[in-house]
Amino acid sequence: MMKNNELKSLASNLPSGTRIVGKWHKQRYRIIRKIGSGATGTVYLAESIHGNVAVKVADSHYAITSEVNVLRHFQKVQGERLGPSLLDVDDFVTPRGTIPFYAMEYVRGTNIVQFMAAKGEEWLGLLIVQLLGDLDRLHQAGWAFGDLKPDNLLVTGPPVRIRWLDVGGTTLLGRSIKEFTEFYDRGYWGLGTRVAEPSYDLFAVAMIMLHCYDRKHFGKKEDKPLQQMKRKMDSIPQLKPFRPIMLRALQSKYETAHQMREDMIQTLNHAGKETTSSVKTRPSRAAKRASQNDRRNEKKSSYFVEIFLIASFLLFLSILYLFGQIM
Repeated sequence: MMKNNELKSLASNLPSGTRIVGKWHKQRYRIIRKIGSGATGTVYLAESIHGNVAVKVADSHYAITSEVNVLRHFQKVQGERLGPSLLDVDDFVTPRGTIPFYAMEYVRGTNIVQFMAAKGEEWLGLLIVQLLGDLDRLHQAGWAFGDLKPDNLLVTGPPVRIRWLDVGGTTLLGRSIKEFTEFYDRGYWGLGTRVAEPSYDLFAVAMIMLHCYDRKHFGKKEDKPLQQMKRKMDSIPQLKPFRPIMLRALQSKYETAHQMREDMIQTLNHAGKETTSSVKTRPSRAAKRASQNDRRNEKKSSYFVEIFLIASFLLFLSILYLFGQIM
């Protein structure tokens, strides 16, 4: 029987071309390349009869079972898909030992930081609103994402949508966070515990917003890290509208992702009105239709007004995205 460290080495270094055949379900996969690794295993891009998939292998059945349970739970949560679709769970028998694995949907997209760098900073607000909506559903289902960072967030589309990748850090609320990255971890900054709760994820959201503009990680250099973060935010003019929201998140003053999302929407609506008032060009047909819809919905409840404004903002950014693709 192989030692744990030998099995871990085997699982994390499968060469391109390796053929995996499931012991129980007999599904076949051919490794194309490694696309990521972490504390709980290694993810490979692989070919299958269903097309390209992501296969995660590990040296521990416990790690695989835990993540598979999370993905299965995600599929039961109503609304948008919270993570990759689970396709298969099995064991890979090799001459050196048995490796547990699972296959999931291969999500194609661009890292959120790279996407903003290519498409423009005006996308940040929309993407964060989407992310907070997904986090709120996750929290209501009883989980915290835990290891929330740009590497685990891909922007897909059109239509533009933010998707989650690795769920290895997902933790039941109330338990200790099992996987984290220092820069996005409030425990590292001395601004809270590593208990899985909504505010833990929301701290990471604020740090993601900061990283999208700063585009580099910086370490804790003083005894008052919050003051250090304030100065960093003040040095980035684009973050000025979001500064109060980020500060509340960094200090764990939001109890739910819904609260932070509502503040983001109000800030975006205010910024959108200012932008609209400054536009002097003739409105497009889409803008005219949006204006007509505004008038028709004027007497509806605030909830429907909110939904309309988000949809209009998404339409505007999607047009910018498509224009950028053509150019």
